[in-house]
Amino acid sequence: MADGSAGKATPEHFPEHFDVLIVGAGLSGIGAAWHIQHEARPARSYVILEGRDAIGGTWDLFRYPGIRSDSDMYTLGYAFKPWTQAKAIADGPSILKYVRQTAAENGIERHIRFGHKVTAAAWSSEDARWTVTARTDDGAVRTFTAGFVFLCGGYYSYDGGYLPEFPGYARFKGRLVHPQQWPEALDYTGKRVVVIGSGATAVTIVPEMARRAAHVTMLQRSPTYVVSRPAEDAMANGLRKWLPPMVAYNIVRWRNVLFGMWFFRLARNKPDAVKKNIIDMVRAQLGPDYDVETHFTPRYNPWDQRLCLVPDADLFAAIKAGTASVVTDHIETFDETGIQLKSGKRLAADIVVTATGLVLQVMNGLSLTVDGRPVDPGQTLSYKGMMYEGVPNLASAFGYTNASWTLKCDLTCEYVCRLLNQMARTGNRQVTPRNADPDIERQPWLDFSSGYVQRAMEKFPKQGTKAPWKLHQNYALDLMSLRYAKLDDGVLEFSNRAPAKGKVAA
Repeated sequence: MADGSAGKATPEHFPEHFDVLIVGAGLSGIGAAWHIQHEARPARSYVILEGRDAIGGTWDLFRYPGIRSDSDMYTLGYAFKPWTQAKAIADGPSILKYVRQTAAENGIERHIRFGHKVTAAAWSSEDARWTVTARTDDGAVRTFTAGFVFLCGGYYSYDGGYLPEFPGYARFKGRLVHPQQWPEALDYTGKRVVVIGSGATAVTIVPEMARRAAHVTMLQRSPTYVVSRPAEDAMANGLRKWLPPMVAYNIVRWRNVLFGMWFFRLARNKPDAVKKNIIDMVRAQLGPDYDVETHFTPRYNPWDQRLCLVPDADLFAAIKAGTASVVTDHIETFDETGIQLKSGKRLAADIVVTATGLVLQVMNGLSLTVDGRPVDPGQTLSYKGMMYEGVPNLASAFGYTNASWTLKCDLTCEYVCRLLNQMARTGNRQVTPRNADPDIERQPWLDFSSGYVQRAMEKFPKQGTKAPWKLHQNYALDLMSLRYAKLDDGVLEFSNRAPAKGKVAA
């Protein structure tokens, strides 16, 4: 394991230099650190720059009622650390504890610099290193240098979520809350609550708030596919009684991976059949008299947007109990005490929760330059969904849209370590994806129709029509591409060998 003291500042050594600089101390960043410690040879010095003051990323930032995963923890968990809790669909505090335990057990905490928000990175081929700029909590600017930069800061801005310009929004005299900035002391006991939205956050908040509120209304413009599954995995809990934790974990992990790939492929090939099956399950939950056609039948096909998961059918239970309801309509205007709808109906509210989405952010919001040339991410091709055309020694951890985030991130971390090891063996200091194929066509990085995706895709890198520029969204294919495929693929350019001692690089 690399000793963090290797990068500590001395009067003769400034700015601090590290072999690897990781941006973000959330689920991805802590995982990246583990892989670098255990798989990069020889041992590498590294630092994690975290803009906030705590480990956990998403799982520390979001504090809204009922915060939980919408993926099972046997695939959202790390490949190297088994999930051993009873609930497969875990609550946010349990996931946060899991991430922090991983950091503590592996000595990762001492490598983290909190309150360091990375703002820019500049690559110099002459020096074969990045110069990274970070702003600290006290407003100071710090610089670091690194041989490799690994962006693990997620895919959205932590500064605030997306909020449409609702007419009359400022007139409302009640409490307005966005889930990304949830007030710690918000008391909604006995209150009338309207939750605007129909995505994963909304379907999580509604049944949880309905336990204490007078009534919770989920106001949506259009329906989303909602599926229920048990919060606990009976097979997983049973296997742990008889098998070592890691063995049981891997069996359930692969079962879930294979089922997820099969279901996604089925949805793409037979969308009408999958749609009917999902809607029939909702109808079975809510009964024949409920208007499933209006409130739970989307206009798009399954997996054109991400499906919403409700553990143990909690949303449907709240609707049947009368503590929650769904209204499908458009907002005409806010007024002082509620929301007027275009249908003529009105929703009275003491609290309005705007679960209206995230603001996607490319490359963790960094400003990048390569040898003085600004990098426009939207004009680059994405190499294997993790590196960028013409950008040396930089990778991003970005998970799947149709499966658990960590599945792809674990493979990306392995691949980064393979690159580091290859450069160490050959003496090359630089690895850069280069596209020399004129027949490669450029396509949007993601093909989801979700609003939060469509608002940002122009700024994101593009995928190509052929490997290794094409995104698979398939764990099995990525496993072969990232773990087993040769590095010398005609696209990665290894260069910039270290000068011999006593000689000056040309």
